[in-house]
Amino acid sequence: MSDGAWTLHWLEAEGSLAPWRDRIEAEVAAAAEAVGRAVPRPRVDLVIQAVPGGGIPGLGIGSHAFRRGRIDLTFDPGSADLPRSLAGDLLRRMVAHEAHHCLRHAGPGYGRTLGEALVSEGLADHFAGELFGPPPLPWNAPFTEAERGEVLARAEPLLRAPRYDHAAWFYADGRSLPRWAGYRLGYLLVGAHLAAHPMARPSGLAGAPGRDLLDDAWPRLRP
Repeated sequence: MSDGAWTLHWLEAEGSLAPWRDRIEAEVAAAAEAVGRAVPRPRVDLVIQAVPGGGIPGLGIGSHAFRRGRIDLTFDPGSADLPRSLAGDLLRRMVAHEAHHCLRHAGPGYGRTLGEALVSEGLADHFAGELFGPPPLPWNAPFTEAERGEVLARAEPLLRAPRYDHAAWFYADGRSLPRWAGYRLGYLLVGAHLAAHPMARPSGLAGAPGRDLLDDAWPRLRP
């Protein structure tokens, strides 16, 4: 797939993705079409790489977008979870999530503080929901009441801190914080903002400063 805006680059030195190539291309194309209906589609290189043992545990797929013009998609060709993950629409939702990050990288940026990261991740996940509807992505599972209280209390003093443990908040295995705490909290935070502003859409908030949305939404999460 190369349509002048999105170009796929395949890296398979560490494993073949041949059994899934057609499916991957179809899901990326579906994401590209949906993104283009919602926003001017950013020009992006999509790097598709086979990495044994890579991807999100339990899914066999991983994704990142660290700058405005590149999305990395990682697939573990030996994962027993990969066929199941590719059977549904998970991949197109993940690509949409990363495309929203690309839009923010081209605007206000991802953010330097925990609060700004929560906003960027929450917006990206809600953008996937805006394009494709429910269910939310796997890492958006709601907190229990006990988890919610713990996570809000631990996050509040760090919201505007330029130094925080990003890996613990977003990638940890659930020992120091509930698993995917940052993604789950970001989804909750942006959901509170969208509920209070029914005309707002994640597609229209790609350029919104994270601190502004945080100032609006965080008080709505307090008991």
